[in-house]
Amino acid sequence: MKKIGIILFSLLFMLAATGFVFAGGASEENTVADAGNLEASLAVDVSILKAADGQALIKLGGAERVVPARPADPSALPEEDPLHWWDMEFAGEITNKQNIPESPADGAIGKKITMIVHGDHPWTTACTNGAQKVADAYSMDLKIQSPNWDLAVQNQMIDQAINERPDMILLIPLDAKTALQQARKINKAGIPLILFNMLPEAAAMDYAIAWTGPDDFGQMRKLARVFADKLGKTGGVAYVQHAPGGSPYFARSWGPISELAQYAPDIKVLDKQAPGFEADKTMQLVSDWLTRFGNDLTGIFAADDSAQALGIIEALKKAGREDVVVVAAGNSKVGMDLIKDGGLYAITYQTAEGDGALAVKTAADWFNGLDIAAITNIPQHIITPADVENFYPPQW
Repeated sequence: MKKIGIILFSLLFMLAATGFVFAGGASEENTVADAGNLEASLAVDVSILKAADGQALIKLGGAERVVPARPADPSALPEEDPLHWWDMEFAGEITNKQNIPESPADGAIGKKITMIVHGDHPWTTACTNGAQKVADAYSMDLKIQSPNWDLAVQNQMIDQAINERPDMILLIPLDAKTALQQARKINKAGIPLILFNMLPEAAAMDYAIAWTGPDDFGQMRKLARVFADKLGKTGGVAYVQHAPGGSPYFARSWGPISELAQYAPDIKVLDKQAPGFEADKTMQLVSDWLTRFGNDLTGIFAADDSAQALGIIEALKKAGREDVVVVAAGNSKVGMDLIKDGGLYAITYQTAEGDGALAVKTAADWFNGLDIAAITNIPQHIITPADVENFYPPQW
């Protein structure tokens, strides 16, 4: 029995030693594979990719935005004061990052990413097309989900994604305030998170690696100045707002309102309402405004250059009002065609494909171990009749 025990002990020792060798070999193979993945990932050049409109898919640079000092209590300031909106406009400029995972720095190729957007819309289709172009360039596995503007469904999708354990989650927060709970939950699960497109409440930024997307307040302020100049810095303006709750709702009405309060204080706010994104409902709203305000209504600022813009233009045509200046956040085919036809005076260039592409590119950079800025914005530009032809064919 003693001899058998010695033999068994020897066999176990040999197996353990063999297992150790195999484990060491596997580790060395993984290290080599990781190094190869990283090298190949860093060699991917997405600067050559183009959006559907012929513009560079990922376009960075331009004037760096100026971030003013934060007031002690922004909410105590009047809503017409630009600094009232500091915590939303500059969300992420002051952060206290919590439990942010370190990059594995092992390359982006083959990584699994779940992208959860806000809802079904032609803009969203263009956005996800841009995201897919970058994912394909890096051979990343990109899963795209849409809750179709339903916050409860978006929360369910987040829970599902957490259970599936992707390498990263990319999220357009449907509601600015709820975004904090969403980001905290993803962070607690140990899954890297990048927020994009719509700004969350500032505290949500603490739980995300980064945020990417448009400087919506900034571009609305720029559009507001072009609008004011066309109006001669006087008159009465009404605002067709975005869907309540998300950051565009605030940026695309209070951004221009607070900007014009400083830049053109003689321009008066007549009304602001959110009729949704159906042309007929917007047309009815504008028709009511024309009846209520008559010639005092000299300008309309719209959150959407497609369905909302069509409703606005139709109401103005029916009333024979060619004197009303209309601008909108853009830039859809509808909006650009309306620029050419003279119905719209100006829209913003906001690359939808570039928005999605930038989020995925930022994820790839993080997997590649590169330094990631807390906030990265897509560039701003105001499209007018002078240059609208440069942006055809439209992305959506």
